[in-house]
Amino acid sequence: MSFARAIATVGGLTMLSRVAGFVRDMLTAWVLGAGAAADIFFVAQRIPNWFRAMFAEGAFTVSFVPLYSATLERDGRDAADRFADQALSMMVAVLLPLTVLMLLAMPLLMLLVASGYAADSGTFARLVELGRITFPYLILISVVALQTGVLNALGRFGPGAAAPIMLNLCMIAAIVLSVQVGIEPNTALAWGFTVSGAVQLVWLSVSCRRAGVTLRLTLPRLSPDVRRLFRQMAPGALAASVIQINLVIGTHIASLLPAGAISYLYYADRLNQLPLGVIGIAIGTALLPTLARHVQAGDADRVRHYMSRGLEFGLLLGLPAAVALAAIPEPILTALFQRGSFGPADTAATALALQAYAIGIPAYVVSKVFNAAFFSRQDTRTPVKAAVVTLATNTGLALALSPVLGHVGIALASGVAAFLNVGLLGWGLHRRGHLALDAQVRRRAPRIALAAALMGLVLLGLELALHDLFTAGAATRVAALAGLIAAGGVSYAAFVLAFGGFRLADARTLLRR
Repeated sequence: MSFARAIATVGGLTMLSRVAGFVRDMLTAWVLGAGAAADIFFVAQRIPNWFRAMFAEGAFTVSFVPLYSATLERDGRDAADRFADQALSMMVAVLLPLTVLMLLAMPLLMLLVASGYAADSGTFARLVELGRITFPYLILISVVALQTGVLNALGRFGPGAAAPIMLNLCMIAAIVLSVQVGIEPNTALAWGFTVSGAVQLVWLSVSCRRAGVTLRLTLPRLSPDVRRLFRQMAPGALAASVIQINLVIGTHIASLLPAGAISYLYYADRLNQLPLGVIGIAIGTALLPTLARHVQAGDADRVRHYMSRGLEFGLLLGLPAAVALAAIPEPILTALFQRGSFGPADTAATALALQAYAIGIPAYVVSKVFNAAFFSRQDTRTPVKAAVVTLATNTGLALALSPVLGHVGIALASGVAAFLNVGLLGWGLHRRGHLALDAQVRRRAPRIALAAALMGLVLLGLELALHDLFTAGAATRVAALAGLIAAGGVSYAAFVLAFGGFRLADARTLLRR
């Protein structure tokens, strides 16, 4: 599969997942709104997601995929599959007791991540209950991450990218069931969340079998390959998960703010995650095994080519997404979420957070490319140094800005910190001589930026012209938003082609194997 096709596969399936996710979030906003009931569910859901992002899909994936790819390139498929079996066995051996421990220590864990709820014993007890329901998701999705890593290294990107769709479908079903049967909505959502982990596990197991991969649990042992995996995972846990750790910090600070702050940040981040998932994750997922193979083969020209194309794709898609979310946040939120328990005041508060988050989108997308360059060389230590500085900066900014700007200060701190992170990563690559980009991306980057800026002006003008439509019924608002997005997309395509930021002939070239 070509690099562009891999990005298109992961990005397209991730887009379907995000669409299903928006349906889920619209229903969640309808039944829970943005009050305390929604806040505690979002905290309970985020805890296993944080662990997943930091250790399963974060540290494990960025350490495992290059090692598996290198073993595959050097020793063949059988040796690579034996390494995967060993990694799976150690993962289960570590995560099973961890899950039991966290279930027992859930009150202390909740106190650490959301101490603002400790003063209300009833709300805090409910938070602990939801946390115990959702935490087992961690072990299920960790095995899914390993299965996805194996398939990605073999060039099969579709099954892993499709798995999150099942998460959203399970949670949509849980919401519908809660309304029909009369179950407490956040309890139903918590169970839907955990059940989705089992559904994804079954899906990936079937996909692995179809690819000729049968992962087996063996007696856990620290073989040389497994020891090397764990050594690289330690710094990788932090380096691969800067945004997730920023969210942990932001949630803790937000729990000290008035009710609704966590919900505003959650809904804003869900929209922010659309370009991050469709673009950033797609590029990072496709780029890591691709770079790892060429680094292992010592092909510097191909490494430079794919680094350049990854950065070019990231800017081509990430910059207009960031500009659009910053330019028209209220129309987007009004059309998608404003109904039922989610009112105009919630829309206005969430829009400000979304604009602040959008600032960091280009930096996040570029950091995916830079991190892949380090991880493909099995270097997880250098990115962790940048991550430590970034986290300290994010924490300091969030603490300084939240008393003045409230929840918006937390989102703004995350966006600013993302640029610091990508600057440090870029400098680290430059010092090692690994940031050699080709002339094409250097020529096109400023033209892409200009096209995105002009598209933003078009969106602002159209928002004023269509203002009355966004105060009408839900169907009219959604139709108006669709027209606004279509006009923005057409204008951006026209500008970027006119300025030479992209050529139609490139599409045919990029899709070739």
